[in-house]
Amino acid sequence: MKPKYALCNETYQNWSFADTCAHIAKTGYDAIEIAPFTLKEDPRELTEAEAKEHAKIATEAGLAVVGLHWLLVKPAWLHLTTPDDLLRKDTVAFGQHLARICASMGGTIMVWGSPNQRNLQDDWDYDEAAKRAAGTLRAISEVAGDLGVTIAMEPLGRKETNFLTTAEETVRLIKQVDHPACQLHLDVKAMSDESKSIPEIISESREHVVHFHTNDPNLRGPGFGDVHFDPIAEALQSIDYQGYLSVEVFDYSPDPETIAVESLAYLKSIFEPS
Repeated sequence: MKPKYALCNETYQNWSFADTCAHIAKTGYDAIEIAPFTLKEDPRELTEAEAKEHAKIATEAGLAVVGLHWLLVKPAWLHLTTPDDLLRKDTVAFGQHLARICASMGGTIMVWGSPNQRNLQDDWDYDEAAKRAAGTLRAISEVAGDLGVTIAMEPLGRKETNFLTTAEETVRLIKQVDHPACQLHLDVKAMSDESKSIPEIISESREHVVHFHTNDPNLRGPGFGDVHFDPIAEALQSIDYQGYLSVEVFDYSPDPETIAVESLAYLKSIFEPS
């Protein structure tokens, strides 16, 4: 496993995209991961031409584009499991649009988290909701796959959602989608909420893992909390993980520069020990 490092762009609150790319590259990361709502208030209005311009900025800074995450933040009413057929149709159209945007940027991964936009209501039958989700994701994957883009489904903690709260549950849905362009994303913060150990989750998920977020349950970067990454590195190496180690934080203190520098230094100390 040759480590490749990425950083999520929303870490740089109120920075221009060009300045963000420049600092990420200067710090030593290989790539940038992008939240669509940071590029345009309504990402439905983001054009493929604009996406290519952003890709050019990243490339000229020396960065690859991993792809997209935080997909359904805006517009916030879209939903994965809803019984509303028209709303799911809108969700499919938006997902297919983001796949085209991702491909135009040279990205290959779309991390599907968005807990509020997949939550189940109390009177919904789980199996029926999962069937609806699988149909929605299959329709998006059919377009994404042709573009070389993979939908990476993200299990999230039980405090965040009531649907897809473990890797095992998420893999069941991925198998129901039954399309090679729908696979699994793992996140250290989210895995810390599971009853299984993180290395165990990684090992059991080996056939489906395509992307990985490094962070801590305290919402900060790797090395900023109590999670020790040595066993995580060993587990990823044991499954020959070839994707990015991407830093995603939710606590933006003290500042993006410190987050970027110290997170990368910690990851390199674990994944590239001298």
